[in-house]
Amino acid sequence: MSPDERHEKELKPWVKPLLEFGPILLFFVAYGRLKAQEFTILGEVYSGFIVATGLFIPLLMITTFILWRLTGHLSKMQIMTLVLVVVFGGLTIWLNDASFFKMKPTILYIFFASALGVGLLRGESYMQTMMDSALPLTDEGWLILTKRLALFFVALAVTNEFVWRTMSEDAWVKFKTFGLMGAMFAFFLAQSSLLARHSTEDKDES
Repeated sequence: MSPDERHEKELKPWVKPLLEFGPILLFFVAYGRLKAQEFTILGEVYSGFIVATGLFIPLLMITTFILWRLTGHLSKMQIMTLVLVVVFGGLTIWLNDASFFKMKPTILYIFFASALGVGLLRGESYMQTMMDSALPLTDEGWLILTKRLALFFVALAVTNEFVWRTMSEDAWVKFKTFGLMGAMFAFFLAQSSLLARHSTEDKDES
């Protein structure tokens, strides 16, 4: 076991979820407090949503850096999320247009669906490469799970587009904060039968 793995294992179980989901929850709180206000900065009028976005970007950068220092590495999803938040959040503030930040989840999910799809076309599961130690599955199980997750990411991208384009800003913020996290949790919970059917744990123990 490497020093980084030992270091990550020593983390208290609440630290990683706090660093990953804390910024999202704080964005929700900040938006709730600022949404009815307008702020004039350097002669430009910004809505509460734009200001909350401006607070979210450095907060996510700080928590991601702390997570990297504690664990010694970042997942591809964490890196891609940070990059898209900085790029689309920056465009939101620069152009004073909330739509860029609202599109960020769509781009993120389409990117990962496409990456998983490319692997599947090659007969490979990129999830297996990234998470093999986390989920003891057969090769067939990994391919099935990867197909389902790719389709799930496409569904999340389509749903995000529908919500932010057709519903209120309040509805999108609630969807972003709780809907996406809840959907991800529900997806993996729904895979319990697949994980049990294709598990390699019994084989490893024997």
